Amino acid sequence: MRTVLQRTSNASVSIGGKTVGQIERGFLVLAGFEEADTAEDLEWMAAKILALRVFPDEEGKMNRSVQDVDGRLLVVSQFTLHAKTKKGTRPSFVRAAHPDKAIPLYEQFVQVLERLSGHQVETGEFGTDMQVSLTNDGPVTILLDTKNKE
Repeated sequence: MRTVLQRTSNASVSIGGKTVGQIERGFLVLAGFEEADTAEDLEWMAAKILALRVFPDEEGKMNRSVQDVDGRLLVVSQFTLHAKTKKGTRPSFVRAAHPDKAIPLYEQFVQVLERLSGHQVETGEFGTDMQVSLTNDGPVTILLDTKNKE
């Protein structure tokens, strides 16, 4: 599982001109799943996202988590995070999970985040053409990968 976290002062996702999810301060989480992902990967990723201290404290240092600042989460599925670009100029997405595997993983990931955070998680709609808008605060952008836990 791979995620791109963007610390936001606001973010939203729209489908066909209608806003389906939006947050103020928090994280926009772009989430990509692969066939090998498990419930353990979802738990690890959710706990890591909620614990990352990338929000400023009183002194302006990144010492607070999204939980500490009462931030919210907007999760958008993004299979393109598993693009392979080694050969040619057209990405391959063979490592991305097929929808029959990815949809349950996506839904379970959102549930894990809600359980651990105690807050409703805003979402896009899996497999739909979406428009995502955000104000990246900082900017702060973090890449996380359950297969490469650096």
